[in-house]
Amino acid sequence: MLTLDLRNLEETRVGAANGVDVAAETAALAPHLDAAADALLARADDPAAMLGWIATPGDPAPLDAVQAFADARRGTYDDVVVLGIGGSALGARALQAALLSPIAPPDAAGPRLHVLDNVDGDEIAAHLAALRPDRTLVNVISKSGTTAETMAAYLAFEAWLRDGVGDAWREHVVVTTDPERGILGPHADAHDLPRFDVPPSVGGRFSVLTPVGLLPAALVGIDVAALLRGAARVRDDVRLPAADGVTKRLAATQVWGARRGKTQTVWMPYASGLRRTSDWFVQLWAESLGKARTRDGARVHAGTTPVPAVGATDQHAQVQLFAEGPNDKLTTFVVLARDRQAARIPDAPDGLAPLAYLGGRRFHEVLNAEAAATAHALAVRGRPSLTLTLERLDEEAFGLLLQTLMWQTALVGEIWNVDAFDQPGVELGKRYTYALMGRDGFDDERADLRAAGVEAS
Repeated sequence: MLTLDLRNLEETRVGAANGVDVAAETAALAPHLDAAADALLARADDPAAMLGWIATPGDPAPLDAVQAFADARRGTYDDVVVLGIGGSALGARALQAALLSPIAPPDAAGPRLHVLDNVDGDEIAAHLAALRPDRTLVNVISKSGTTAETMAAYLAFEAWLRDGVGDAWREHVVVTTDPERGILGPHADAHDLPRFDVPPSVGGRFSVLTPVGLLPAALVGIDVAALLRGAARVRDDVRLPAADGVTKRLAATQVWGARRGKTQTVWMPYASGLRRTSDWFVQLWAESLGKARTRDGARVHAGTTPVPAVGATDQHAQVQLFAEGPNDKLTTFVVLARDRQAARIPDAPDGLAPLAYLGGRRFHEVLNAEAAATAHALAVRGRPSLTLTLERLDEEAFGLLLQTLMWQTALVGEIWNVDAFDQPGVELGKRYTYALMGRDGFDDERADLRAAGVEAS
């Protein structure tokens, strides 16, 4: 279902300064990749290791609960609004773009999905004005219940529901939060709101295949069982020797790239349905691997900067930079072996004879030709890339892709000896935000801000 083409990484194609001898480098890195996979699997049952995402595809309980809730509420809502940020929103957006029609017909099988992931008053107000409270379900997602952006939006939506449907507002909210910690769970219990767990051993950027992503997906008609079925297949691939499996070799490419000074990793799918997956991957990669210190405390400032792109659109935007700008990028092209619609281009009419070469071709054929051409155009300029081919874009294949990318990220973290499951660089900004907004308990941060002359505008 996933295949990997590394020919444009070969030093014979892109030069010794930018490429590798793939066979030799695979053999050299294989023991480290195998050890990394074994170490992750060995820690998978330790809640403190934050590796709960490894077992998620094989756990039937969350799937059954999510599907039962979605089935019970089917036909009740026209719109589902997800309130979250970061991993609490990007996964739902990726699932929506990959697996739902971009133009849903009026008689679509499920309600429309709206993902609000920013504390933008104009966007929030526009949704409150356009949606019907009596036909809307709000899914608020926050592990702690104190995420300022998400909870500001939730306060607005809860007030809107109370005003619109009175005491029945409780039938229009579902909560996804930590099972034991935080303030959102007690709020749900106090008002008898349905709630789902964010597993404590799963960080937000690894949570797409937990109720964080599965619940909104099930509510809008996505086959979540197939998603998990595909994701579960990755564990077998990870257990293969590094030379034989896709996941370990995919991780190896990023290690090789970093060693050759490729400080940016471009993720460029040639499928509009994967456009939002690029955004999801950016958070996964950046927040997991951008670390100041190793797990031993050595200062390293690890990480490569993820760059989202989409083909063929970015051939008319970023590819000029990729081809002739700094040679500091490793590009991962993602293509589909086959598309869903098999749509063809009509024959060119009289007067448009120069377009005759397009007539009768499948759109998918043109798109994949552009991917191959762009990869080769980069290679002849000494710009390395790899191509990941997904057999098709359906629930099972997409679940496999998401889980593969999570494993790739975790394996690179092991090789680089950084903690891929924390995010200390994010926390200071959060504390300063709380201080600026007057939240209790952040007096030291307020003093720092005053001394620096920083204030909210």
